[in-house]
Amino acid sequence: MAENYDLVLLGGGTGGYVAAIRASQLGLKTAIVEKEALGGTCLHKGCIPTKAFLRSAEVFATIKQSSSFGVDVSGAVLDFNKIQERKKAIVEKLHQGVLHLMKKGKIDIYEGFGRMLGPSIFSPLAGTISVEYADGRENSILTAKNVILATGSRPRPLGSLVFDGVHVLSSDDALNLVTCPQSIIIVGGGVIGVEWASMMADFGVDVTVLEYADRLIPTEDAGCAKLLQTSFKKRGIKVITGAQVLPDSFQCADGVQITAVKNAREQTFSAEKMLVSIGRLPNSEDIGLSNTSIETEKGLIKVNAFGQTKESHIYAIGDVIGGLQLAHVAAREGIQAVDHLAGQKVMPMAEAEVPRCIYTRPEIASIGLGEDEAKRHYSIKVGKVPFAAIGKALVYGESDGYAKIIADKVSDDILGIQLIGPHATDLIGEASLAKLLNASPWEIAQAIHPHPTLNEVLGEAALAVDGQAIHL
Repeated sequence: MAENYDLVLLGGGTGGYVAAIRASQLGLKTAIVEKEALGGTCLHKGCIPTKAFLRSAEVFATIKQSSSFGVDVSGAVLDFNKIQERKKAIVEKLHQGVLHLMKKGKIDIYEGFGRMLGPSIFSPLAGTISVEYADGRENSILTAKNVILATGSRPRPLGSLVFDGVHVLSSDDALNLVTCPQSIIIVGGGVIGVEWASMMADFGVDVTVLEYADRLIPTEDAGCAKLLQTSFKKRGIKVITGAQVLPDSFQCADGVQITAVKNAREQTFSAEKMLVSIGRLPNSEDIGLSNTSIETEKGLIKVNAFGQTKESHIYAIGDVIGGLQLAHVAAREGIQAVDHLAGQKVMPMAEAEVPRCIYTRPEIASIGLGEDEAKRHYSIKVGKVPFAAIGKALVYGESDGYAKIIADKVSDDILGIQLIGPHATDLIGEASLAKLLNASPWEIAQAIHPHPTLNEVLGEAALAVDGQAIHL
């Protein structure tokens, strides 16, 4: 017997459960099919647990530097078991919160693997969901007027080198470490790689980063990447850019060994463990796409501006469609898809208005274009103010970094904002609002920024765009 719904979501990660809540608010009978735990990668294997680790690393690093604040602390010891316990407690508390929201919204949860069927006795349209259970129970059949695919992604392996969870780790595996290794090679200097590098270094691990591109975080502003690499060097993190790692050279005995080619010369690196963070693969296999007319490209599901696939009643959101693979993007895409299928007025999301955050030390946050990219398309003017000019940053003892605002000389529109420094990932909220409201640098400057605060750096940078900064 089939269960009938207005909407069935395949995947209960951030995008999926947020979309379900929005559907419930609109009065739609809704169900989620999730094979693991609600909350998905962000809650259980990504955003939340890694930031819990990063906070512990930050506290440990601060304690080691406490004498510079006039506080002498000796004998500080890292207890990795307690760090793991704290991480698990945070994740579980948030997981229970998601379950409560599902109950509040009267959203049905099916704990199994969902697969779309083609047109059948259950529905003349493709998209009926068959739910397969691990315990061998008879499959549940869910028919729906609409379906949203929110199946997420998984870590990408390095060629023939497979994750074994012991020597070669994915970011998922690294979260389950029982003890900190003495040394680690991190293959990939993108967002995930640099966050783990920063964290491990603060935990006292000997870190080497091997990045194929000519700089770290190649998708971000070159100035931020340069400053981050300088900061890493000061902290003892070894960064090798332009390095082509040879997966077939991998050896494993007491630790790991891998060879990389740089400038036509081979160099071998050794460590206790290796973390591979070279991107993610979409979870689009075996979910029944072949039973539909949905199109894919390199495993990514093709959608229009509202998340619709070629099957107009089936939508897809989040990592499985590519683009900016961020939890807040998946959440917005989920709300947008639900509003569209429910006939609500929808404004397509603009990628230029999506803030991006990197939780290294120092933190990096940005929105819109970087300076080099902006120069290729516009005549620009730039305001840049160092955190060293901001009193609160000096009080914090974290004055490295800057705020940079890039504007169009002709229209005065803000093209991009970059922050690198203390609490950058919190400060980017003002920049995000400014982009949404199409504010000019002058308008940001007219907003009164309280003193002493870190967000004064944005007010000063806005003034600096037209050469009017006060504290430079």
